[in-house]
Amino acid sequence: MKYKRENGDMPLAIEEWGWKYHHIGIPTSESKEGEVYLGEFGMYVTGFETSPYGIEWMRFEENSPISGLIQKVPHIAFVVENLDEALKGKTILSEPNSPSEEVRVAMIIHNGAPVELMEFTGND
Repeated sequence: MKYKRENGDMPLAIEEWGWKYHHIGIPTSESKEGEVYLGEFGMYVTGFETSPYGIEWMRFEENSPISGLIQKVPHIAFVVENLDEALKGKTILSEPNSPSEEVRVAMIIHNGAPVELMEFTGND
């Protein structure tokens, strides 16, 4: 049976899989106030800590190792209980990695769009 979502329905990722919205990452070429540099990824991020809507701006250096798709197309991020389990059967764009303490992330592709999955590994 093909999945069909009705207007008032939440996406399967939330309704059935239990994933939780975390943020939307939007690529930009503009420098933003308060940018934080992530040297390993050749990128700057801002807005994450201050946006009440979970909007994160991402600006990439020319030699950034991050996938071109992520550098050009906004992504949505979900928190999952078990990253390895959530990745099963998905098309992986970037393998699990740890961009900061107590979090593991990976990117998948769905219909040509990047989706970030996040697992927080610290104590609640």
